[in-house]
Amino acid sequence: MIENKISIRPNINNIGSLENKKPEEKFQNQTLRPIIKLQHDLLVAHFDYYLAKKKIPFLEFNDSKKNDTITNILKNDILFKTESRSFIIGHFTVDEYQIYLPMYNNINKRIMSMIKEKFLTVKRI
Repeated sequence: MIENKISIRPNINNIGSLENKKPEEKFQNQTLRPIIKLQHDLLVAHFDYYLAKKKIPFLEFNDSKKNDTITNILKNDILFKTESRSFIIGHFTVDEYQIYLPMYNNINKRIMSMIKEKFLTVKRI
């Protein structure tokens, strides 16, 4: 089962050296980036559904307003934030989860920052 979870993750080529990196950075590059890339379509679909459900005219916003909107959603809508984070954490192996637990506050911030960046950079028609 563990091999299956890891084997379906895409490779990230531009991670660079992991030497002299903080544990959070190593975890981000080895675990979070591949999972977030794997879950990209689901995260974007979840965000688009949220925007439609809340009738937020996101495509009409300038970049600054988009950034503010995403920030407010991720800050104030606990359910949306928890669901989005769960899409990532649910793909951890037990070993990765054990690494995550002692530094979950920092890792959760990294997860949300990376998800926010996904929402900002995705191309919409």
